Amino acid sequence: MEYASFLRRHIEQVVSLTDEEFDLLLPYYKPLVVAKKQLLIESGDTVRAEFLVVQGCLKAFMHDEDGRQHIIQFAIENWWISDYPAYAQQSRGDMCVQALEPCVVLELSAADKETVCNLVPKMYIFHGRKAFGGYVALQRRVLSMMKSSPKEKYELLLQQYPALFQRVSKTMIAHYLGVSRETLSRLERK
Repeated sequence: MEYASFLRRHIEQVVSLTDEEFDLLLPYYKPLVVAKKQLLIESGDTVRAEFLVVQGCLKAFMHDEDGRQHIIQFAIENWWISDYPAYAQQSRGDMCVQALEPCVVLELSAADKETVCNLVPKMYIFHGRKAFGGYVALQRRVLSMMKSSPKEKYELLLQQYPALFQRVSKTMIAHYLGVSRETLSRLERK
């Protein structure tokens, strides 16, 4: 897959680049082909990279002490994913990141991100806006989890990301919403 044009379009949604600038930063975004069910990050790993989804669907999740899975994030094309608390600290993480379909991602290590931003300073703006957008989405999700009923959470997810329902199992949607599979089935019938 031609990932260079994908990456350039993705970046230029936020900042414009000259051909020379893009040529400088391109080698730092490393393409990876990821098989379905493959883990990009395992719980306990030191997290040194984040991933831009070129093609496919991934999830970030963790298991609680009772073994229940809690899905923190889904990521489809044009979304970034990692265990961000561990990535920010370059420490061991608590989450896993797993491919739900065959995927192509661009891996960007924290060290390479710093290099890219130093080589092309407007990339600080790009990565800052992407991080801020992720923070806003996460805060909206937390607020929704706190104040919304299961039905409202389900309807909001369906409204915002209808394509996700075609790509992700109902059980995973339930784990993401923090409801049982049975509750999700009842919500779908209403």
